[in-house]
Amino acid sequence: MAVTVSVVSLFGLVLFFLLRSKSLSYGAAFIAIGFGFFLASTGAAGPINHLTADVIDSIRSTNF
Repeated sequence: MAVTVSVVSLFGLVLFFLLRSKSLSYGAAFIAIGFGFFLASTGAAGPINHLTADVIDSIRSTNF
């Protein structure tokens, strides 16, 4: 688990700087996919899925 968390941190940091510099390339896509893959295997996956579902439910229940 410690190795996975450090890889998630590394990919997240690289992805942050790629998005900040507006560098959209195949490398950025690979970093984003890797970040998502490793993030899904950590303990953060459950709360992220819960938060996403709650946000979608609140958007659906809002009358525009």
